[in-house]
Amino acid sequence: MAALGTRQEDIAKLLGMTPKTLRKHFRSELDLGAIEANAKVLESLFQMATSGKNTAATIFWVKTRCGAREQERRESSREAAPAPFVVEVE
Repeated sequence: MAALGTRQEDIAKLLGMTPKTLRKHFRSELDLGAIEANAKVLESLFQMATSGKNTAATIFWVKTRCGAREQERRESSREAAPAPFVVEVE
Protein backbone atom coordinates (compact mmCIF):
# COMPACT_ATOMS: atom_id res chain seq x y z
CA MET A 1 0.00 0.00 0.00
CA ALA A 2 2.87 2.37 0.71
CA ALA A 3 4.21 1.72 -2.80
CA LEU A 4 0.89 2.84 -4.24
CA GLY A 5 0.94 6.05 -2.24
CA THR A 6 -1.53 5.14 0.48
CA ARG A 7 -1.09 7.40 3.51
CA GLN A 8 0.40 5.74 6.58
CA GLU A 9 -2.62 6.79 8.64
CA ASP A 10 -4.91 4.92 6.24
CA ILE A 11 -2.71 1.82 6.19
CA ALA A 12 -2.69 1.77 9.99
CA LYS A 13 -6.48 2.13 10.09
CA LEU A 14 -6.93 -0.80 7.69
CA LEU A 15 -4.61 -2.94 9.82
CA GLY A 16 -6.30 -1.93 13.08
CA MET A 17 -3.37 -0.13 14.68
CA THR A 18 -2.10 3.36 15.27
CA PRO A 19 0.25 5.02 12.77
CA LYS A 20 2.95 5.01 15.47
CA THR A 21 2.64 1.22 15.88
CA LEU A 22 2.67 0.76 12.10
CA ARG A 23 5.90 2.76 11.80
CA LYS A 24 7.45 0.91 14.76
CA HIS A 25 6.87 -2.56 13.30
CA PHE A 26 6.88 -1.90 9.54
CA ARG A 27 9.41 0.93 9.11
CA SER A 28 11.41 -0.91 6.46
CA GLU A 29 8.35 -1.82 4.39
CA LEU A 30 7.06 1.75 4.53
CA ASP A 31 10.43 3.15 3.45
CA LEU A 32 11.14 0.61 0.74
CA GLY A 33 7.64 0.39 -0.75
CA ALA A 34 7.78 3.71 -2.58
CA ILE A 35 11.41 3.19 -3.61
CA GLU A 36 10.63 -0.21 -5.15
CA ALA A 37 7.57 1.15 -6.97
CA ASN A 38 9.58 4.06 -8.40
CA ALA A 39 12.30 1.64 -9.53
CA LYS A 40 9.75 -0.48 -11.42
CA VAL A 41 8.29 2.57 -13.16
CA LEU A 42 11.77 3.85 -14.08
CA GLU A 43 12.67 0.42 -15.43
CA SER A 44 9.57 0.46 -17.65
CA LEU A 45 10.34 3.99 -18.84
CA PHE A 46 13.94 3.01 -19.56
CA GLN A 47 12.82 0.02 -21.63
CA MET A 48 10.37 2.17 -23.60
CA ALA A 49 12.97 4.90 -24.14
CA THR A 50 15.68 2.51 -25.31
CA SER A 51 13.46 0.34 -27.51
CA GLY A 52 13.38 2.95 -30.27
CA LYS A 53 9.61 2.52 -30.49
CA ASN A 54 8.48 5.22 -28.06
CA THR A 55 9.76 8.63 -29.09
CA ALA A 56 7.95 10.42 -26.27
CA ALA A 57 9.61 8.23 -23.64
CA THR A 58 13.00 8.82 -25.24
CA ILE A 59 12.53 12.59 -25.28
CA PHE A 60 11.26 12.58 -21.70
CA TRP A 61 14.31 10.58 -20.54
CA VAL A 62 16.75 12.86 -22.36
CA LYS A 63 15.14 16.01 -20.94
CA THR A 64 14.83 14.77 -17.36
CA ARG A 65 17.90 12.58 -17.00
CA CYS A 66 20.37 14.14 -19.44
CA GLY A 67 19.51 17.78 -18.87
CA ALA A 68 18.66 18.55 -22.50
CA ARG A 69 16.42 21.56 -23.06
CA GLU A 70 14.64 22.92 -26.09
CA GLN A 71 15.79 26.33 -27.20
CA GLU A 72 13.43 29.15 -28.16
CA ARG A 73 13.49 30.15 -31.80
CA ARG A 74 14.83 33.62 -32.46
CA GLU A 75 12.69 35.93 -34.57
CA SER A 76 15.49 38.08 -35.98
CA SER A 77 16.68 36.95 -39.40
CA ARG A 78 20.22 38.15 -38.56
CA GLU A 79 20.58 35.69 -35.70
CA ALA A 80 21.29 32.09 -36.62
CA ALA A 81 18.61 29.64 -35.62
CA PRO A 82 19.78 26.94 -33.20
CA ALA A 83 20.53 23.56 -34.66
CA PRO A 84 17.71 21.04 -34.25
CA PHE A 85 18.02 18.55 -31.40
CA VAL A 86 18.15 14.99 -32.75
CA VAL A 87 18.08 11.80 -30.72
CA GLU A 88 18.97 8.57 -32.45
CA VAL A 89 18.19 5.27 -30.78
CA GLU A 90 19.60 2.05 -32.15
